[in-house]
Amino acid sequence: MKKAMNWLKSIRPLKVLTVLFAGIFLFLTQACGDPGVATQPPQPDNQPGYTKRYDPTKDYPLSSPEGGINNFSDVDPRAKSDEKAASDKADAFARNAEKRIDEKGVESPGEYIRNFKEGTPLGERVKNLGEDVGSSAEEVRKGVVKGTQRGIENLKGNTQNAAEDAGNAVKKAVD
Repeated sequence: MKKAMNWLKSIRPLKVLTVLFAGIFLFLTQACGDPGVATQPPQPDNQPGYTKRYDPTKDYPLSSPEGGINNFSDVDPRAKSDEKAASDKADAFARNAEKRIDEKGVESPGEYIRNFKEGTPLGERVKNLGEDVGSSAEEVRKGVVKGTQRGIENLKGNTQNAAEDAGNAVKKAVD
């Protein structure tokens, strides 16, 4: 009992009043605050509510499976005509490019571009092709010679390393 009396004496009235007023203030601000926060949103006056519902007794038309993701077309059905037009145009471009390549008689697209830009006649095209083949053969010859020289140098270095390693191995065995 003595502890309870000491506890009551130690409580300061100012602290109790502060907590009491803070509680009352919190209660009043929540209870008497803006009522519009929790109300329903305004409804249009002249429009009825949404009443269209799914009716399982009706037959709804479904898209026929055509492939693609989920077995249906990946293209918007409204764009079918645009898709066909783009496909036809791409096919026409491909046929036209093949026709032009066959007419010019070229071996690579780079050669085709060069011939098209330069407007070279057939004789010069054949001469250029011969020069290209000759320069390619010269490059291959230079590459083979360079590779052979490098291989010989590697072989010399490897034999020197092997001789040194053998000498070191003999010394270790003697020790």
